[in-house]
Amino acid sequence: MARWRNGRGRLVIRPGGGGAAVTVPLEIATSYRARTRGLLGRDALAGAMLLSPASGVHTFRMRFPIDVAHLDRGLTVLAVRTMPPGRLGRPRLRSRHVLEAEAGAMAEWGLVAGARVEVDLGDRGP
Repeated sequence: MARWRNGRGRLVIRPGGGGAAVTVPLEIATSYRARTRGLLGRDALAGAMLLSPASGVHTFRMRFPIDVAHLDRGLTVLAVRTMPPGRLGRPRLRSRHVLEAEAGAMAEWGLVAGARVEVDLGDRGP
C-alpha cells in the first residue's frame, strides 16, 4: 500500500451494495502535527479528512459533530459512527486509518461498514 503525505486529493467511495462510486474532496494528514491538529479550530469541512496512521480520535475542543469511519489496511470500512464535540472515541481493533467528515455526510455518500474507499492523488503521486 502506498504511503501518503500531508496534502489533498479525492476520496472515492465504493458502496458495499454495488451502487455508483462517489467522489469527495479529501485532506490527508499523515504527520504527527497534522494528525494532532486535525479539525481543531474549524467551523466546517468540505469533504473528508484522512488521518493515517490512526486507530482512534477525540472531539475535544471541536466546534461541530463529526462522522468517523475506521478503515483497515485495505481501505475497507470497519465501522462508522457520529461523535459530538467533547468525546473520546475508543481505538478500533484492526483500524489503520480514520476518516472524518461533518456529521451526516457519510450517510449521504453511502459510506457504511464493508464499503471500500480509494485515495486518488491525481498527478501528485503517493
